[in-house]
Amino acid sequence: MQQRPLGRTGRDVSVIGLGTWQLGADWGDVSEEDALAVLAASADAGVTLFDTADVYGDGRSETLIGRFLADRPDAGITVATKMGRRQEQLKENYTPENFRAWTERSRRNLRTDTLDLVQLHCPPTEVIEDDATYDALDALVADGAIAAYGVSVETSAQALAAVARPNVTNVQIIVNPFRLKPLDEVLPAADAAGVAIFARVPLASGMLSGKYTADTTFAANDHRSYNRQGEAFDRGETFSGVDYEVGLAASRELAAALPDGVTLPAATLAWIASRTGITTVIPGARTVAQATSNAAAASVAGLDLDAFDAAVHEVYDRHLREAIHPLW
Repeated sequence: MQQRPLGRTGRDVSVIGLGTWQLGADWGDVSEEDALAVLAASADAGVTLFDTADVYGDGRSETLIGRFLADRPDAGITVATKMGRRQEQLKENYTPENFRAWTERSRRNLRTDTLDLVQLHCPPTEVIEDDATYDALDALVADGAIAAYGVSVETSAQALAAVARPNVTNVQIIVNPFRLKPLDEVLPAADAAGVAIFARVPLASGMLSGKYTADTTFAANDHRSYNRQGEAFDRGETFSGVDYEVGLAASRELAAALPDGVTLPAATLAWIASRTGITTVIPGARTVAQATSNAAAASVAGLDLDAFDAAVHEVYDRHLREAIHPLW
């Protein structure tokens, strides 16, 4: 598993990480046993970055990671958590006092004195643009509560604002074949600034697994059922904001462009990881098989990345650009 620098922290993280939203909530039920098995399989496959958040299962995801690392203290895992969505998304809630309370809770959940990396969890634009936000985060670093900080964002404009901040370690943004806008400016700017980019929602909520059909159904407590139009949070978090039927058609065409023996999810993860400026890709997994296959995408035999890149852009331009590019 290739390791890449995590911004200016001096740490390296695996090019394929693990997103752990699935281990908390909003994707249907995952047992503790299965969740711990996913963490173990990922670590055994060379994954060294776990991405989580304090609201995933109201702390369940963090707590499970803390439990796993207590048993595997030498696993070499960097844990990136997120904060800021435990209260209403209003600028006045992003205070030094709340930052401290949120990080204290995450430290308890993860069983650590110093959090490796804390990211603001898709905050409002005015929070990202406010000097006071970074003063408060710098104070947490100075106090030893956190080692580094970054920002998870919804839009490319937000990403560029965060990249411009001198002490931001990483920006987490949706990048996949259905979401190409970050390739225009965000990735080059981050690369020039030495800011790490975490590509989240890389498989478009599973749409790019190639397994879904018009008849696929999802559990009632799965955001792919209840958030398709942004009813609960930003619509772009579910299927990358793509209409379900359009996404199915685009996925079929991308799969058809691949050689025999190369799956669409493996090609997608490998393609994202190959983009200049990407530090790590953080697919989620609910099973050991998913975790293992995701990690294996760090090296895909038989894939012509240039040919797949051409297919990605052609499909995007024809099916998605008009509806998706202006929004995020």
